[in-house]
Amino acid sequence: MQQQNPHHHKAQGAWRAGTAGKRHVLLAASAVLAWAAVSAPQAWAQASTANWPSKPITFVVPQAPGGANDVIARAVAQGLGQSLGQPVIVENRAGANGNVGTSQVARSAADGYTFLVTAQSAYTINPALYSTVPFDPIKDFTPVMQLAVAPYLLVVNPNFPAKNLDELVAYAKQHPGKVEYASAGNGTLNHLLGEMLKKQKGVDLLHVPYKGASAAATDVVAGQLPMTFGSFPGVMPFVTSGKLRVLGVASDKPTQLAPEIVPLGKGLAVTSWYGLFAPAGTPDTVVVRLHAAITKVLATPVMAERLKTLGAESVVSTPQSFKASLPAELAYWKQVVQDSGAHID
Repeated sequence: MQQQNPHHHKAQGAWRAGTAGKRHVLLAASAVLAWAAVSAPQAWAQASTANWPSKPITFVVPQAPGGANDVIARAVAQGLGQSLGQPVIVENRAGANGNVGTSQVARSAADGYTFLVTAQSAYTINPALYSTVPFDPIKDFTPVMQLAVAPYLLVVNPNFPAKNLDELVAYAKQHPGKVEYASAGNGTLNHLLGEMLKKQKGVDLLHVPYKGASAAATDVVAGQLPMTFGSFPGVMPFVTSGKLRVLGVASDKPTQLAPEIVPLGKGLAVTSWYGLFAPAGTPDTVVVRLHAAITKVLATPVMAERLKTLGAESVVSTPQSFKASLPAELAYWKQVVQDSGAHID
């Protein structure tokens, strides 16, 4: 039988005790590092937003200059800059019906200095219209608020016999496939409204896409085509001058901009909004402060008159209500696009 060395046991016990002590130190150090990893971004966010904004803010508009979305963004930016004490720069990043600018903001730093101001069609219709889009409308953004809504009008050339929606439907049924309607292009809101009208009323209309809403409206004015759906700011001047006849507003209730125009009803009611989004992960404190500041800007008489001139209406909107509305809206337009057969690769 071998003799056990007592010094060996003491040495082994001391080694185990030392190892256990080191393990406790390492575990403690790991816990501190883990806490730091979680709390550091939070501390940074709190520190960085305490004096927000401390530098200019950028509004990215994914459409070309001059459109309703661009003009609304610039009007809000001007008032907001005066309110916050920092310039708000509007940067147009047009391309791919809004996908280029939208994806740019999706990839931007969530530091409270870059935001997206976009039209409803680019945000909720594009994901269904394109085979792939370079952004996720739910995961990549934090909704801040809707800035305004603009109604769409069904208008016809004054020489077209229909004086209201019922007469239009009756005429289209008497001339199946003969009544053409102009749009701003495949998958645009005025195209989809035409498809919704066809489905709801069971009529056969012929879609003629143009490169832009202005060209579509111009040809209806000229009598090349009989009808189109157009945004209020885009076609109302022609209605006022007698160059177009309005048959109704695409809503289930009258618009405050022109209460005398008959609503087309629930099946043709759409809310065309202009909205403000932040990159996902933007600190809540920034979103809350920005929402409060813009709400005050929109409530001013100057801004209310500016929106009215543009053919848009202010709307009550919060980050929570805006976020809650998006999933159902995306699903709705996905179905409408599928029904229409519109698709862009």
